[in-house]
Amino acid sequence: MLAERFRMPRSEALALLARAHVVQVAGVGPDGAPLLRTLHAALVPGDDGDALVWHGSHKGEKSELVGRPLAIAAHETLAEIPSHFVDPERACPATTYYESVQATGVAEDLVSPGDKARALQALMEKYQPEGGHRPLTGDDPLYTADLKGTRVLRMPIATLAGKSKLGQNRSPAQRARIVERLWERGAPGDLTAVDRILAGNPDTPCPGFLAAPAGTRLLAGPPAALAPAAAALLEGAYWTVGETPEALAAAHRRSDAWVAAVDAASGELLASGRVLGDGLRVAWLLDVVVRPDWRGRGLGSAIVRLLVDHPRARGARELRLRTRDAQNFYARFGFQPLVPGEEAIPTLRRAGA
Repeated sequence: MLAERFRMPRSEALALLARAHVVQVAGVGPDGAPLLRTLHAALVPGDDGDALVWHGSHKGEKSELVGRPLAIAAHETLAEIPSHFVDPERACPATTYYESVQATGVAEDLVSPGDKARALQALMEKYQPEGGHRPLTGDDPLYTADLKGTRVLRMPIATLAGKSKLGQNRSPAQRARIVERLWERGAPGDLTAVDRILAGNPDTPCPGFLAAPAGTRLLAGPPAALAPAAAALLEGAYWTVGETPEALAAAHRRSDAWVAAVDAASGELLASGRVLGDGLRVAWLLDVVVRPDWRGRGLGSAIVRLLVDHPRARGARELRLRTRDAQNFYARFGFQPLVPGEEAIPTLRRAGA
């Protein structure tokens, strides 16, 4: 049985299942042989609860699983934890931090054109969120032949179990050390892991690099769901003139060097900023913004300190940004004009490592 300390709440397990790019489906075919296949699937609500849907051909191995008990699994690897993060000599502490989910149920055919179209539209919205197609409906002549020729399957979720392995077996002091080392390493996924470890283990001491004003919390790797809120904070900023909210949100989602501050109670976005650079030559600070009612309370300083120390910035020989009205603020962090008096919007620079 899964230990309670590793168990994910149902809402989080469903969210992981919904965002997984692929899932693994396992079952037993009519001949008794086990089958394990990879699917693109979407999570959709229904009258009988949540269900996974996918499509396939009317013949083939996956079609043999219809009407049979299935297990579907998805997982996200957050960070590889080397042994020396915990112990300077022993190899045993080496591990992986991850989250996984398994659902079981019985797959069934969707028959009516309307049901098939709704399931296929859910798949399109997940895997082609930008649109660029006419939405699928059961009565659209454009899709009549396609709906008839495509097999669409639905598996109502009978059981659901999620596991979150985020250092729950470590002491608060050990987790704090692991978080510090992840921030120092800054490999893909490490900064998201920092936030997930701290959120999943509230007794972990807050590391110094995430120190923030009371009532707020800094995020080293904000979730993509906060990107529209970041774009909204930037609305009206002089350096974003001509940019659409959609484009700004997309830029934040693509960024691997975006930090944010949120309300500690509600999770509402209060401040944001990004770094663009390779951590070697020049790194740029971009889109630093604080919600108006939180300005002058130290939140902007916390964001800039985090950006300057970010893995994409800390090794750069030079840090740069552009501002026309905050030179004095950035001077506190060592930024000085690059070409004094010669730019309408001065470029400031700061010597890096």
